[in-house]
Amino acid sequence: MEEGYDNNVQPGSCPEEENDYGASQYVNNLLHSEWEGEEMEDPGFNLADLTPEEREVYELKMQLQEKRQNVCDTSLFNEAQTAQPVAVKIRRRRDLKGHLTKVYAMDWCTDARHVLSASQDSRLLVWDTYSGNKIHAIELKCSWVMCCSYAPSGNYVASGGLDNVCSVYDLNDEEGNLSGKAIKVLTGHDGYLGECQFLSDKQILTSSGDHMCILWDIATGHQITALKDHQGEVDCLSVLPDNNTFLSGSTDMTVKLWDLREGMCKQTLVGHQSDVVDCKWLSNGNNFVTASDDGIVRLFDIRSDQEIAQYSYEYPQAGVSCVDTSLSGRIIFAGYDDFNVILWDTLLGELVAVLSEHGAKVSCLGVDKDGVALCTGSWDNLLKIWN
Repeated sequence: MEEGYDNNVQPGSCPEEENDYGASQYVNNLLHSEWEGEEMEDPGFNLADLTPEEREVYELKMQLQEKRQNVCDTSLFNEAQTAQPVAVKIRRRRDLKGHLTKVYAMDWCTDARHVLSASQDSRLLVWDTYSGNKIHAIELKCSWVMCCSYAPSGNYVASGGLDNVCSVYDLNDEEGNLSGKAIKVLTGHDGYLGECQFLSDKQILTSSGDHMCILWDIATGHQITALKDHQGEVDCLSVLPDNNTFLSGSTDMTVKLWDLREGMCKQTLVGHQSDVVDCKWLSNGNNFVTASDDGIVRLFDIRSDQEIAQYSYEYPQAGVSCVDTSLSGRIIFAGYDDFNVILWDTLLGELVAVLSEHGAKVSCLGVDKDGVALCTGSWDNLLKIWN
């Protein structure tokens, strides 16, 4: 994989055309700065050296920063001081055993019963979480799978990885028997697939190491919309139920809000200091949570255009690999590289519980649509069901 976008290139590091390079690089860094609330560093050269276009970018950036600071008049934790602590009782109900090597991705079916999992053993498995049994196995051509998705109808699944394509499979044949036949291979990305999510049985959204997100027509295999604004690999997606708006997280340390109807990025939210590896909407449609290699879970609000809370435990911090929330949004579930799943109280910022039964990195997790069960997947080859 390529290295992520570097925000730390210093002006003048190129010996040729030093002043021009320095000014351009400084403005480029402004566009992707790590935290809007921090004071901008001295660029190290006279701002008069900026071109009119670069000066305009700089001034717009300063205006955005001022507006964000003006609406940041309090903090979530201060406003929620009177909230009562939440009591959570969660137990492991089942271990799903069947993969031969690391589990990389999982997704719940909309029936809140079946789970799809992807592993580097070259298989997609469909599980019945009530019984713990495997009910379907699909052999993949590429073992380096990184993402998988269940269609809303439960009739189709998809996966992608280092083969740069998204493969869509029909779980049943025309007579209703188990099939697992590949019905379409979507080609067009020039990098690995970081994430794929069905919008319907007819459309699927993908993100890639080529810095792009693409909306596909599954029947024709053609691209409907290609979206590019990130400066790094795009590793995660989260789509609102209206199927018009989605989030994307990237190695450029930003999260972007997109409108599929216009095919445009509407907002860019910053704060993380390393790759953004997972993001999930809260049910209210105004807030979302993110996971990052910087070891911090962050809560954002699109109305204020900024981060409103952070959740982290003591140093040294392990990277956060995956994140989701309870149906109400009161509990955040975060999977870590140190084998733990941490439950955070969204309002109070307090650690509620630690699930420490995995034996390796927790690579994926998700809450079913009814908000009753949590599934976690790990590099210990196992998936676990909790409720």
